[in-house]
Amino acid sequence: MEVFCGKKSDEVLDYLLKRRSANAQDLHAPGPNDEELERILAAASRVPDHGKLVPWYFIVFHGVWSEQVGTKLAEIYKAENPQASEERVQLETTRFSRSPVVVAVISRMRRGNKPMWEQILSAGAACQTLSLAAHASGFGASWITEWYGYHPEFKAYLDLDERDHVAGFIHIGKPGAVPEDRPRPPLDTIFTNWREGAALHKGDAQFDQDKFGFPETGFDVSGLNKTK
Repeated sequence: MEVFCGKKSDEVLDYLLKRRSANAQDLHAPGPNDEELERILAAASRVPDHGKLVPWYFIVFHGVWSEQVGTKLAEIYKAENPQASEERVQLETTRFSRSPVVVAVISRMRRGNKPMWEQILSAGAACQTLSLAAHASGFGASWITEWYGYHPEFKAYLDLDERDHVAGFIHIGKPGAVPEDRPRPPLDTIFTNWREGAALHKGDAQFDQDKFGFPETGFDVSGLNKTK
């Protein structure tokens, strides 16, 4: 078996240096077929995972089922926003069908002796690797969450429980346009060569949005250590 750890690849590095997200609304058919999707998911499952807990799983939406889940999503939205325009309700209806395939990466808290924070990080790594694998397979990918990723009723509809949190919905399809790049952080704002007493470049002056304060985590882990 060939070992790739430590194998030099300028092609892969160049690929990563040019990585960018596609716009979910610009993704169109064809999406990955079953074989291609299986390879993409297999790549996503090879992320760092302290304790081998596999603290994530995947839900795939495509075809008529994307339309069905969109109908439910619009129903929830309209119930909470009765004054919403038909255009906005229709937008919610198409959330899962605007691209050929949507993969939900679910962060699943595992019982064990490894920190939950590390489990969450592993789920985030699965999202990123899944996106990269989709790009490497000839598709565009967009990692989003949106309001429904945190909505209790919608999560219950998907059969998620208190241990489950949406790490991301990864939209996959053929990009209809070249994705625009965005400004990337100058390395001197986020990089420090360590020495005792060195002032760390934490990026606060450049990237903190002080008018908002600190957001809520979106994760309720209370009671997860109780025996059931």
